[in-house]
Amino acid sequence: MVYDVIVIGGGPAGMMAAARAGERGARALLLEKNNQLGIKLLATGHGRSNITNLLADKKETINIYGGHKFLFSVFNKFSVEDTIEFFNNLGVATKEEDRGRIFPLSDKAIDVRGALIKYLKQSNVEIRFGAEVKKIKTNDNKITKVILSNGEEVLGKNFIISTGGKSYAQTGSTGDGYKWLEELGHKIIIPRPALTPVVVKEKIVKDLEGLSLKDIGISIYKNKKKIINRTGEVMFTADGVSGPVIIDLSERVGATLPAPTFLKIDFKPEFDAAELDKKLQNDFHAAHNKMFKNYLSSLVPPKLMPVIIKLSGVDEKKQVNVIAKLERQKLVGALKEFTLEIEELKGFSRAMITAGGVDVKEVDPKTMRSKIYKNLFLAGEILDLDGPSGGYNLQICWSTGYAAGDSVVL
Repeated sequence: MVYDVIVIGGGPAGMMAAARAGERGARALLLEKNNQLGIKLLATGHGRSNITNLLADKKETINIYGGHKFLFSVFNKFSVEDTIEFFNNLGVATKEEDRGRIFPLSDKAIDVRGALIKYLKQSNVEIRFGAEVKKIKTNDNKITKVILSNGEEVLGKNFIISTGGKSYAQTGSTGDGYKWLEELGHKIIIPRPALTPVVVKEKIVKDLEGLSLKDIGISIYKNKKKIINRTGEVMFTADGVSGPVIIDLSERVGATLPAPTFLKIDFKPEFDAAELDKKLQNDFHAAHNKMFKNYLSSLVPPKLMPVIIKLSGVDEKKQVNVIAKLERQKLVGALKEFTLEIEELKGFSRAMITAGGVDVKEVDPKTMRSKIYKNLFLAGEILDLDGPSGGYNLQICWSTGYAAGDSVVL
């Protein structure tokens, strides 16, 4: 049998692509090397599946994707509004949470996967599990067939590669697609982990392990130049820093490494340095003979106190009204510029997504068709497209998957 379209990879983008092609009447085959579909999808949103974000397709937020204007066309074809309506029509009611994040009302990622499986069945898509592709064969600038690990050859008229990146390899995302596409002549932007915790060189963070702080200022420096700054929630780990704002900045961190890269934490972003110094002067005058340690308990969480005391160099038993100007300025520095040198990112085992992948300059943004092979389409994380956490990356999967499935020539 010669299939109208063969989709390799049963993740979010692959399921969407295969089902949309089948819905159009294509004889579609979905090849998945695992024994079930959408394993990684089940882990998104901490098991709740952050389906999309209300800001994901807005032109004014395109810079969060690295400025890729490539996405304008694909989001126009399948928008955030289309995504919400799509899942609602398949029986998944949705709700909005903070920062525009959209979740299933049930808070269950399995319901999202269930809706996609329902769509696949409605579209009469044939699904094969345990179907690991080993080789892709071409002839006359077209792909003709794939060879499976058991030696079986499967023929098709169109092919969609949606094998994901390299993050969470235990879910099947082992980067196979990059190798195939490079062999086919596509340029691969070196894959790197993104949306992942960072590891720092300073051992002092071990003393802060488990401490979680909201509304904290974070700045990333490459050498002495500030690259980016954000405010958000930070959590300290045994060897580094995590939390939503760190996760979102990790892609930028990865792009600066191995150059010396520093993380500066501002524990009091509501004050500039001069304002904080003035506040301390007033507080010290009002507190009079209170011990520094006792005063500090009103300024920072208990777990942070020993670190701030150490960095400021102020004797914890010293009365605040006799703290010298130089000591006070060091305290301001400890609170406003807690500096850590970044050693590395946690790696693909902890990364939510992969940055890098197929250069989008080699892909038609309206159809997801390869500019090298006229019957090859690409969708999802295999492409050099990524955004912050909060539903942005799943929207890329839905939109590119739909566009690919909608564009195969029948």
